[in-house]
Amino acid sequence: MSRIASVETFSTQFISIVRIRTEDGLEGYGQVAPYNADITAAILHRQMAPVVLGQQADDIDALVDRCWIGAHKFPGSYTCRAIGGVDTALWDLKGRREGQSVAALLGGTRTHQPVYGSSMRRDITPEDEAARLAKLQQECGFEAFKIRIGNNFGNDVDRWPGRTEAIVPTVRKAIGDDSELLCDANSGFTPKRAIEVGRMLEDYRVGHFEEPCPYPELEWTAEVAAALDIPVSQGEQEVDLAQFRRMIRIGAADIVQPDICYVGGISRALRVARMAQEAGLPCTPHAANRSMVSLFTVHLQSALPNAGHYMELSIEEAPWIDGLFTSDPFEVVDGKIAVPSGPGWGVEISPEWLASAERQASTL
Repeated sequence: MSRIASVETFSTQFISIVRIRTEDGLEGYGQVAPYNADITAAILHRQMAPVVLGQQADDIDALVDRCWIGAHKFPGSYTCRAIGGVDTALWDLKGRREGQSVAALLGGTRTHQPVYGSSMRRDITPEDEAARLAKLQQECGFEAFKIRIGNNFGNDVDRWPGRTEAIVPTVRKAIGDDSELLCDANSGFTPKRAIEVGRMLEDYRVGHFEEPCPYPELEWTAEVAAALDIPVSQGEQEVDLAQFRRMIRIGAADIVQPDICYVGGISRALRVARMAQEAGLPCTPHAANRSMVSLFTVHLQSALPNAGHYMELSIEEAPWIDGLFTSDPFEVVDGKIAVPSGPGWGVEISPEWLASAERQASTL
């Protein structure tokens, strides 16, 4: 196995693509977490590249751990975002070297992955949200949707008074009783209010109640989960594996939701999924946009033995990823997307997009 010869990033403010090359000329592409991605790219070159340059590229778990240990005084989000860029590029490189998709490397055999249409909007009226979801249901065959309730870190303040109580029944009526409806509060409520809202969600047969309380307050979320019959989902914001163990141990999640780009890549997300499996819990990774994070997620989720029924797929336009791929890997047909079968991630990053981004390189 050839040694890692270079680590490059191609960055905008919103997205940074990582390219790793080995001495024999093979390359793999990954991505750090979106948003302020140029900051993450600087951390990757300062703290991660010196750790991996010159190392063999095949033992991804060991390299990820070396990156983590090397940055042990910086155990936060940006560190894990940078590690995730290295990890995902190495998985693509491994797949290309072995002529297999990442899903196949992980043991996956599914060819298609059911998805839920994930709304990111709170500035939309219940009626307009219901109309656009019903339209997507007809056009793409979605069998499940997720909507936003409460307000992001709202502490019981709704986006506007009464919106939560209005949007749930309105959307439920529009998509019908046979479709899955999920709700995301994005840390919106204190326990008392979350339990009140959760009772209402139960009345409308909502499939999961995501991040009901501020995510650092795991005891609050555990209190809500214990009080409700509806499954509570949690985990997208977490970067520390010890925090995931604690979350599972205290019952703060019925569904575990690591974000591959936030937690530090496929290798670390797999460890979280296995923790959930050992506890008898499903794992539905968080994937809130159609950059490479959704690509990573379809490969991982299609291979998980404890995968949730649906994968998250954003229904929102994101101009900052326009032109990223040479072809769209996320076309929804009958409520499913294809699991790419080509080597590595099974897609090609547009050379034109790479040429337009800010390039940085670390080399041997």
